Amino acid sequence: MENLQEARDFFEKGYLEYRPNISIDCAIFGYHNGELKVLLVKNKLIRKWYLPGGFIKKTESLDDAASRITAERTGLEKLFLKQVKAFGDVGRNSTLDVFDEEAFEQIIGFRIDESSWLAGETVTIGFYAITDIVNASPKADFFSEACRWFPVDALPELGFDHEEIVTEALSRMRIDLYHFPIGKNLLQPKFTLKEIKTLYEVLSGKTLNPTNFPNKLIALGLLTKLDEKRSIGGHRSPTYYKFNEDTYEKALEDGLVLV
Repeated sequence: MENLQEARDFFEKGYLEYRPNISIDCAIFGYHNGELKVLLVKNKLIRKWYLPGGFIKKTESLDDAASRITAERTGLEKLFLKQVKAFGDVGRNSTLDVFDEEAFEQIIGFRIDESSWLAGETVTIGFYAITDIVNASPKADFFSEACRWFPVDALPELGFDHEEIVTEALSRMRIDLYHFPIGKNLLQPKFTLKEIKTLYEVLSGKTLNPTNFPNKLIALGLLTKLDEKRSIGGHRSPTYYKFNEDTYEKALEDGLVLV
């Protein structure tokens, strides 16, 4: 929602375009300088930070909706995206002590009552996505005060059940690390073996063998050695590598045992 009219249309007539009572919430993980972060939103009407999310259009699949929401918030398309699970505990979307009804009425001009298409319990489908923070451009919308990155180990208090969603998404991402080469969006086009090892250590929360792990990536055909080295002065200059596009895309589809 980019302006007041779009916001009013959503709350009054959104049922014409969106599926009631089912939404998407996405933990968008970003990596930069050896630190894993997650993108959070602060709303003018909700007193706590929460994950980017939204309702699903009647013309969209779940994956399409998640792709749209992540693109709207990061400015990037075609991120690595995986479904985590459905979250549907009774009371999970309660607005008690979270939603500022007076601020909503001042902005929109009316209150949401029990007849609204937004009333009632909502089930959300959790997803996670990953991106390089350098290339992302977090974007706030009409209702947002801020949209920014937080370290995963230093999150503010989250609204609704979003702390649970982050925990589940992080767990699922770490499981997927064993089967999918999901690091491409988190590194620059060329990188050293030390950089990709550091990336996977941060994502997995494990210490990896400095020789065995890179050698396995090379043996699987995921990495291509470049005729270029990083200049680091008097020390030995490390060689640059890049992902082999064909092998990488096939591994994303078929899976493999990676770490």
